[in-house]
Amino acid sequence: MKTILYIIQKEFKQIFRNKGMLPIIFVLPLIQLIILSNAATFDVKNIKFGYVDHDHSSTSRELIEKFSASTYFNVHTDFPSEKLASQAMLNGEVDVVLEIPAYFERDLQKEKHNNLGVTINAIDGAAAGVENVYVTQIIQNFNKNLLVDLIQSSGSPKIQPINIVTIPSFWYNETLNYKTFMVPGILVLLVTMITLFLSGMNIVREKEIGTLEQINVTPIKKSQFIIGKLFPFWVIGLGLLTVGLTIAKLIFNIPIIGSLPLMYLYTSIYILVILGIGLFISNFTDTQQQAMFIAWFFTVIFILMSGLFTPIESMPKWAQIITEFNPIKYFVQVMRMVMLKGSGFMDILPLLLKTLFYAIVMNGLAIWSYKKTN
Repeated sequence: MKTILYIIQKEFKQIFRNKGMLPIIFVLPLIQLIILSNAATFDVKNIKFGYVDHDHSSTSRELIEKFSASTYFNVHTDFPSEKLASQAMLNGEVDVVLEIPAYFERDLQKEKHNNLGVTINAIDGAAAGVENVYVTQIIQNFNKNLLVDLIQSSGSPKIQPINIVTIPSFWYNETLNYKTFMVPGILVLLVTMITLFLSGMNIVREKEIGTLEQINVTPIKKSQFIIGKLFPFWVIGLGLLTVGLTIAKLIFNIPIIGSLPLMYLYTSIYILVILGIGLFISNFTDTQQQAMFIAWFFTVIFILMSGLFTPIESMPKWAQIITEFNPIKYFVQVMRMVMLKGSGFMDILPLLLKTLFYAIVMNGLAIWSYKKTN
């Protein structure tokens, strides 16, 4: 036990002696959490909106005013032709173009129906989908109000439209604040990236400076060396979680409904998974640059398939199967469940058991692949 404590003491001294590493560990993650949480949003605002009005009637002007009154659209200009509108979209001047056909008002009054043309810049498919929802909602509301006006103007008071009002109830995020959804996930990424990169490069650094061979010929056991090397990064990971939760509460006012000890219990097991992966990578690399590239390669895959930015349910079936081997997926789910839903131990138990099994397997492989010569 004394041997492990000496190694741990040596590692902490080595970490805090490196003045260039301290900002990377403690300052940059906090800046990233604050910046990314404000920048990473699913809201689509300031949509550049243009229109081609071939009718120039009071009804068409009323429809345009509906878009002008929306907080999501910035109505730029009235294009005289569809060709000019298409050229403006090609130049990036507009994102959505609404084309109102000629005799729009007359056909509505006589035939009770008409068609509108909507062109959306879909280079960003996710944003285009949201923009389409906004446009559809405005047109539907306009159509409903127009239907009421037509019935009243027809002199048939006996025929009244049926108006169904829905009252939504938003659980776990009543204000629909995207930060409530994003901050726990970004906190997961920071804890993961820092602990993975540091643990992956730590032993490789010993190889580069030649001290690993000296340690290998000492009486220190393999298990003592690995525990002593990785324990400081386990502590740093929990420290990052503490600071991140504090920022989430004080700056972003993210609700923390669930149990903090439960979050720390799961995180302590999750960090063991990441440390095992980092050690496994370091065993097969000779330079810190190689370790960084390999760690970054797997981190990008884990992040994109974790359900943080895109729902896992929307992925292809083969991708959903692969996500079962993604540790970040489980951490993101647990953080959101405990922080936002107030889930208890039994609720996260299946995810905790999977993570524990993952930790045993990865650390077992890492220890097995580590070569020590006495």
